[in-house]
Amino acid sequence: MAIERIVQPTVDDTSPEEEVIEVSLRPKYFKEYIGQERLKANLQLAIEAAKKRGEPIDHVLLYGPPGLGKTTMATVIANEMGANIRVTAGPAIERAGDLASILTNLAEGDVLFIDEIHRLSRAVEEVLYSAMEDFKLDIIIGKGPAARSVRLDLPKFTVIGATTRTGALAAPLRDRFGMIHRLEFYKAVEVQKIIERAAEILGAQIHSSAAANLSTRARLTPRNANLLLKRVRDYAYENGDGIID
Repeated sequence: MAIERIVQPTVDDTSPEEEVIEVSLRPKYFKEYIGQERLKANLQLAIEAAKKRGEPIDHVLLYGPPGLGKTTMATVIANEMGANIRVTAGPAIERAGDLASILTNLAEGDVLFIDEIHRLSRAVEEVLYSAMEDFKLDIIIGKGPAARSVRLDLPKFTVIGATTRTGALAAPLRDRFGMIHRLEFYKAVEVQKIIERAAEILGAQIHSSAAANLSTRARLTPRNANLLLKRVRDYAYENGDGIID
């Protein structure tokens, strides 16, 4: 399964090593994803039904505080569907033409992940409405009196939107999503399991008591837990035997 990031940040301070580590810590399938049990059960049911019908899964909107795994969940959904995922962000799609370019390059069954979808401009949203509902793209050719509208057919695809602010999302756009799910904060025991899993991937030894201790300081958020683990791992290597106790 290929992941294509359509828009990259213009400035990226992440080293190649850190980038590889960050990607490797992300679970790829539901069986590796710790927590969010109710959400996983609902999505697994929808995915299995869609696969039996031979259709893409319905459009999904994921919302909740930052760091809870919305991007990771979108990737897991694409992997479970056996689909390619293309990644972009609301602020990066400045004009309707930008979105049209992205949509016309999608293949049948692809997943288009739009982070910060609440930051799409109204003009871009208008193009997205018909694309999501009818899989059609309306474009204007020419200018002035000679201008004419052309409707293009699009392959059936799935939009997965992520937002921290559902209230900022226009109601017509929100209504295009067949599934709207909130990611909840994790339990401390789940954060501990996430830390232990990440430590194993990073090749770091950590006592369960230390993982439990870290889990109480991660604000019930996997992103914070992984960041804390990396810093504690560095400290353990520099000031001890590398074992986090």
